[in-house]
Amino acid sequence: MYIEEKIAALGFTLPAGVTPIANFVPTVQSGKMLYVSGHAARTSKGKLGRDLTIEQGYEAAREVALDLLGTVRAALGDLDRVARVVKLLGMVNSTEEFTDQPKVINGASDLLVEIFGEKGKHARSAVGMAQLPGYASVEIEMILEIAE
Repeated sequence: MYIEEKIAALGFTLPAGVTPIANFVPTVQSGKMLYVSGHAARTSKGKLGRDLTIEQGYEAAREVALDLLGTVRAALGDLDRVARVVKLLGMVNSTEEFTDQPKVINGASDLLVEIFGEKGKHARSAVGMAQLPGYASVEIEMILEIAE
């Protein structure tokens, strides 16, 4: 429970795992890898570059990272089983002119490194999207390596 204590010390509370709204599962484990389905920002709606600032997008990405970790905890029972964060795919609902998607997804990346330290450093893609489901500002999916 060390990781959850660290999350609490940072002032965060993990939400319960999400329930999919379509025909998919929240996570799939294959061997030592855990694939986490995309999670969208629940409270931050709109387009970066028009409705939201980079700072608001950054905070939305932090919120999504916590949601992802809540789902991981529901799947594994204990976040201390995470051996490392392997990869994030960050999708940002943005205008055609907006090009700071990496700065937005840094919200999730920075939080994961705060929580997991070196094993939170990961490969990443941050891309712009014309639209996301529910007009969410950010959606992120994650791949983790699980300790045996």
